Amino acid sequence: MIIRNFINTNIGLSRAVDGVLPARLREDGNRHFRSHVLPHVLLPGSRVYDLGGGSRPCVDLADKQRLGLTIVGLDISAEELALAPAGVYDKTIAADLCSFVGDQEADLVVCQATLEHVPDTPGALRAIASCLKPGGIAVLFAPCRNAAFARLNLLLPQELKRKILFAIFPQKAEGHDGFRAYYDHCTPRDIERLAAANGLQVQERRLFWISSYFTAFTPLFVLWRFMQGLHYLVVREQAAETFWYVLVRPRRQGPSGGSSDGGLALQASD
Repeated sequence: MIIRNFINTNIGLSRAVDGVLPARLREDGNRHFRSHVLPHVLLPGSRVYDLGGGSRPCVDLADKQRLGLTIVGLDISAEELALAPAGVYDKTIAADLCSFVGDQEADLVVCQATLEHVPDTPGALRAIASCLKPGGIAVLFAPCRNAAFARLNLLLPQELKRKILFAIFPQKAEGHDGFRAYYDHCTPRDIERLAAANGLQVQERRLFWISSYFTAFTPLFVLWRFMQGLHYLVVREQAAETFWYVLVRPRRQGPSGGSSDGGLALQASD
């Protein structure tokens, strides 16, 4: 109880310290992805591929039924897929995303907090592109490899990381935070390069500058914020904590090789 009170007090102090910073530096990327991105891309009657959702699909049953969606769940673990709420997935595929080849039938691909857990992100981007029909959209959310918590994650033994993480943030045990992470090519620059290499265009993106991992000890949190600022001065947007992207597969290519769809401009926010 004493330790839990200490942690909760420090989390509150860290958030209070962060309150003096601009709001854009305090916005949670994963929450923003779920509240501002997914609702706008889930169009009625769409065929949706949920890549890596496993036991926690990106869409709940009520929304699926309301919008008349067809949802295909792909995960490397058949056991995870089997634990998903009944009726959400119309089809499940137990396969490695890094080597999967789709049938170009998806209107929408959702890949939320999955890319950091695959050892071959170039392969995963090829798979995402292979799932999309012409004109289809992929929405991705991932942490950045350059974030301090990601670098620390890569250094610590897996079981030690899980014990520390779940002791400090027990609510994270309910999600996918305990799975091994690689952060392979998980930077804004790499995602944009891999998207272009697979014929996908960036329609929109958003970079985020907050994560909760250091809030449990306010002095460390303050030091992290200071170091993050210095890091940004050196590598700019590549210092982001997390990011999301909206990628589109053009309907056709113009005579010069570019998209003939038009209107697909990068909307960067850092």
